[in-house]
Amino acid sequence: MPALNTSSVIMQKSLSEKAYKEAVEFIPGGVNSPVRALKSVGATPIFVKNAKGATFTDIDGNDYIDFCLSWGVFIHGHAHPAVNQAAVDAIQHGTSYGIPSLQETTLAKLVVGAVPSIEKVRFVNSGTEAVMSAIRLARAYTGRDLIVKFDGCYHGHADHLLVAAGSGVAGLSASSSKGVPADFTRHTISLPFNDLAGVKDLFTTHGDKIAAVITEPVPANMGVVLPHEDFLPGLREITQQHGALLIFDEVITGFRLSKGGAQELYGIQPDLTTLGKIVGGGFPAAAFGGRADIMDMLAPLGEVYQAGTLSGNPVAMSAGIRTLQLLESADFYPDLQAKTDWFINELKQIIKGKDIQLNHVGSMFTLFFSRDKINNFEDAAKADATRFGQFYRNMLEQHIYLSPSPFEANFISVAHTKEQLERTLEAFVRAENGKRKTENASNSEILFA
Repeated sequence: MPALNTSSVIMQKSLSEKAYKEAVEFIPGGVNSPVRALKSVGATPIFVKNAKGATFTDIDGNDYIDFCLSWGVFIHGHAHPAVNQAAVDAIQHGTSYGIPSLQETTLAKLVVGAVPSIEKVRFVNSGTEAVMSAIRLARAYTGRDLIVKFDGCYHGHADHLLVAAGSGVAGLSASSSKGVPADFTRHTISLPFNDLAGVKDLFTTHGDKIAAVITEPVPANMGVVLPHEDFLPGLREITQQHGALLIFDEVITGFRLSKGGAQELYGIQPDLTTLGKIVGGGFPAAAFGGRADIMDMLAPLGEVYQAGTLSGNPVAMSAGIRTLQLLESADFYPDLQAKTDWFINELKQIIKGKDIQLNHVGSMFTLFFSRDKINNFEDAAKADATRFGQFYRNMLEQHIYLSPSPFEANFISVAHTKEQLERTLEAFVRAENGKRKTENASNSEILFA
């Protein structure tokens, strides 16, 4: 690949800084999703001009190796030619109909064929909408009100789910958001992730009132946190015993950890599943699906109402179809895993003895600046956020773009080359040896000390 333009980010960010100053005059905080502001890492936003494969270029002409990948969307890398062509071809016939198209059924067949628990699926426009709809469906199916979630798991910004949430909400001073009435969250109970005993105790007391348990099977919004061996099987057993539904939020893990998502990887079938990110191929699309007897409660068959003008948008469906078709190669996941395993093993050697925890599964990983293992949100919140911010700025200066929060996952795509991964590891080593100078740090500062 061509050599990256490695001019100093500090010296060459003037156009991005100017763009940000203009944006804040018209857009709250200058961004349309809070984490993009880079406040938690002590930086200012980068404005992107274009992206290709595993890199993007900002409006100042700086190139970056990208491990955020639009928060995990681009498992094939940015601007994959086949996915782009599918979207362009669809646009030639119109961008929205508000009437069914064949693309919706084609993508539905691919989803049902890939995800073990899904018998029927409905497409929406965002992960938030998918989860909101799945929760409504679970309440209708069970005739119960209570929802159980887990601290640090983020399920979108619907009012009733902004309780002890992760992702950008984890950086707020409170566990939820202002503007959410207490009455909206009183039916939502949040427990520590991996605390199966706590779930059992809750069901012992309130089991006949709980409609569903919702979880990210592998949380990625408090950073990557792995489920204990008995946790997901335990949730499945407990919910079945008490007549509650189990919902897997696979907006991030869906098609990422395997073709069938985390539920295929761990061998657990939930009652409902939410999908996003990869399923839309880079366009605003998401989905929720599950058992046919539950899904058939949706209007027009049943009395659970859900609708959307742009749901099943033909351009997004076409991009999603091609994205999922590209996953069907027998070599796709083994090749991605082999690439990731090599990178992770090298990274483990670099951080050995540095009081850094590396949590990873599939092609997702997070570095926590902590001497203690990270098993839940409480552990993640104790990690050194200041040290992470220093580390992040140091890596950014070396043109490595990681997800800009200590509470997020990083992603590897099939587009990442061996050379790019080696450059990234070299950047980690330079950070460890204190050889890079940041805006607020001397040459002697050792970020991995």
